[in-house]
Amino acid sequence: MREHETELRVRYDEVDAMGFVHHSNYLRYFEIGRTELLRVSGGCYRDMESAGQWVVVVHVDCKYRKPARYDDVITVRTRIHKVTIGKIVHAYEITRNDEKLVTALVTLVVIDERGNPQRIPEELLELYG
Repeated sequence: MREHETELRVRYDEVDAMGFVHHSNYLRYFEIGRTELLRVSGGCYRDMESAGQWVVVVHVDCKYRKPARYDDVITVRTRIHKVTIGKIVHAYEITRNDEKLVTALVTLVVIDERGNPQRIPEELLELYG
């Protein structure tokens, strides 16, 4: 599967003194979207880690357009933007009632237990192919 949507409700502990979602929490929302996309595609990060492969974020490009607020229901749309032998790029769009709040591109690589970059595992390439 190359795209998935996850619905979340903004919790009180995720907002700042102005009542807006703190910018750092969007990275958590991306992680939730990415994990759920992998899960519905038939993959599992736990299995990859057991095999000695860790997926790590190496670059984030994020544009904050409008703030989400406490108790808003938001949708995290995650899609595979690009896959090469050495990286996976996910594109994100976070919306509230179809109003675009945040867009981002996040680049991931796979490393081994020593932190050395690895080729994207064949199983992962097949899931996102």
